[in-house]
Amino acid sequence: MTRYLLSIYQPDGGTPPPEVLEPIVRNLDEFNAELRAAGAWVFSAGLHPASTATVLRPKDGEVLMTDGPYLEGKEHIGGFTIIEAPDLDSALGWGRKLAEAIGLLPIEVRPMQEGESC
Repeated sequence: MTRYLLSIYQPDGGTPPPEVLEPIVRNLDEFNAELRAAGAWVFSAGLHPASTATVLRPKDGEVLMTDGPYLEGKEHIGGFTIIEAPDLDSALGWGRKLAEAIGLLPIEVRPMQEGESC
């Protein structure tokens, strides 16, 4: 089995109103229950806004620290799920279900490197 990262990209800005957010939360709960029942779930987490990030950047033997996201953009990773799947097609199937559960945001599916150095 290979592990895959399902990244949820969301636009910068405030939290959606309850009438938008509540159905998404219910759908995500159902999605996560299905993942667990299938034995594919490894870990899930939501992230605070990108504005809370701190970037550490090595330069000339020093490490510079800056507030805010690494890249300026209109979208950032808002959450993620790590799954185990037998192949990319299966992982894409889970990614499709996650995209349908959220209904508004793009999902990136990416295989994770595994091995002694990871």
